[in-house]
Formats: sequence, C-alpha cells, structure tokens
Amino acid sequence: MIDYTQNLDQPVRNALTDNHQNERKLTFLERLYIPEILKGMAYTFKQMFKPDVTMRYPEERWDPPAIFRGRPVLVKDNGKERCVACGLCARACPPLAISMQAAETDDEKERFPDFFEINMLRCIYCGFCEEVCPEEAIVMSKDYDLVYHSRGDAIYDKERLLVDKEDLKDRLDFLKQYKNRQFGQFWNFKEENNIHSVRNRDENWDTGLSLVDMLEAKNKESKN
Repeated sequence: MIDYTQNLDQPVRNALTDNHQNERKLTFLERLYIPEILKGMAYTFKQMFKPDVTMRYPEERWDPPAIFRGRPVLVKDNGKERCVACGLCARACPPLAISMQAAETDDEKERFPDFFEINMLRCIYCGFCEEVCPEEAIVMSKDYDLVYHSRGDAIYDKERLLVDKEDLKDRLDFLKQYKNRQFGQFWNFKEENNIHSVRNRDENWDTGLSLVDMLEAKNKESKN
C-alpha cells in the first residue's frame, strides 16, 4: 500500500522545539521585553497631552441627533394622546413588547387606548412601531439612559409614555423628511386631522383613483 503522507509538507512555523525552519530569531533586547514595554509607555505618555474627548457622564449628557432611535414614547397632542388604538404597533413589534386595549368615546376621535404598556426589557429599539403608525402617535425619542430597580418598573404605562409633541419636534420633523423620501409626495400627515373619524376622514378622497390621480388631486388641494 502506498503511504501518501510522505509527500505532505510538515508544519514548521509554529514548531515547539528548536528543530524548526523559517522561525524568526529574537534579539537580546527583544528577549528582555524592556524596549517593547518602554515603547508602550511612551505611546501612553504621548496620548496624555492630546485633547480630551471623553464625556463626563452624567454631568455631561450626549444630545442625540434626530435620527437616533431611543425609548419609544406616545405623542401627546393638545393634552390628549394621538393614539387611536389601531393595534398596528403591537402587531409589528418583533419581541411583543407592546400591549394595549382599545376603548370607544363619544368624541370625534371615536377610539382611544384604555391602557397602553411597553415592556422596556423586551424592546429592541427597532422602530417598527413608529414605521407602521398611521397617526405618528408613537415615535422614538432621544431618551437612552434607562434604569430599572425591578421588572415591574420596566413596564411603562400610558402616563409614563406620553410626551408633549413640542418636546418631540426634532423627531417629528425628521419623520416628515424620512417618509417623504419613501413615498414621494404622497405622504402628508396633518396634525390637525388627528380627531378624524371613520365617518369623515376621507370625505374628499376617492379611494378608487390610481396613484397618479391621487398625486394630482393632492397637488390641486395644496394649491387651493
């Protein structure tokens, strides 16, 4: 029988004995390691005189840009939540962190969340809830330093989630530009239309029109 292992090259670069080839010999100073230690100390000493870029948290806090996805919050518009409890955010949430229960009201809005909770231990800050919300009622805030003393403390109810829209202006302005890039000129969320109901929200809008006709009708409406 032929022994094919005789033709294979034997590994020599990581040999553990002195009988090896192509292995670099260390000099006397390299064996002492002192020069390498001095080089490392010299580099560290040189860095000490460079400008300090460390932020003194929590005395100094980072102000995130509008694109930042922090803790999801509910938008409070004119003292009331924008949310109409459609449930799209709860269905789109990958870790199932959102739970709500809808209730009816005699106001023009017709529906509102009787309770709305987000388990922040489950939240992965993906922003899917913000993407699917037709009312811009739930958005990602700039809040990133969250501390909980218990599991129950990490479950945010509606009162803890509500934030005035004035405090979320940067994010809301960003969403207008972001969604317009996705949908062209078709996306146009009107804040004053938050009280719309199923009865009157589309009274001047023919859903049988094509997308081109919709854009033309929208342009005519904006000119008027």
